[in-house]
Amino acid sequence: MEFDLLKLQRILQDYGVLINFAGRFTQEIIEELGDAVKKYLETEAISQNETYNVFSVFIEQTQNIKNYGVLKRGSPHGDRIANSGIITIGKTPDGYFVCAGNIIENNDVSALTAKLDEISRLDKAGLKKLFKEQMKKELPPGSLGAGLGLINMARRATRPLHYSVEKLDDSLLFFTLKVNV
Repeated sequence: MEFDLLKLQRILQDYGVLINFAGRFTQEIIEELGDAVKKYLETEAISQNETYNVFSVFIEQTQNIKNYGVLKRGSPHGDRIANSGIITIGKTPDGYFVCAGNIIENNDVSALTAKLDEISRLDKAGLKKLFKEQMKKELPPGSLGAGLGLINMARRATRPLHYSVEKLDDSLLFFTLKVNV
């Protein structure tokens, strides 16, 4: 099968994808992509608030993927997980979206989806309250964050967070999170 770049470009355009990256997320790559995203959004005729929201969700999504890869470094699936990240920023008539995905281990999915389901049930006031409560909690040893990223993304979103999980094999799943901003 020959690679058809024109076909890929048309698919990306059909889905409204403006920016796409797939591969291992490092801090350096996130910073470089972040600069490119920020410069791209500054060329769009959108408000500073909208630019900030898209950029903020982009950073949260990429940091989550990078941190999960770091957390799973010692796993037998560590390299596969670390290299599985993908993120897109797109535009629809209703606004922008940031959609990201990566491979996760099967035993991590229930805690993640339970957290997302809890967040999705809250309105803006409930999200603000949960954010404040989470900030007051002590971080567990070895934690890579305070658990604020998902809440923060939900606060910036114009619709409830949308996720999907697709089984790859008995141990691994592909997790996707779409945030409309």
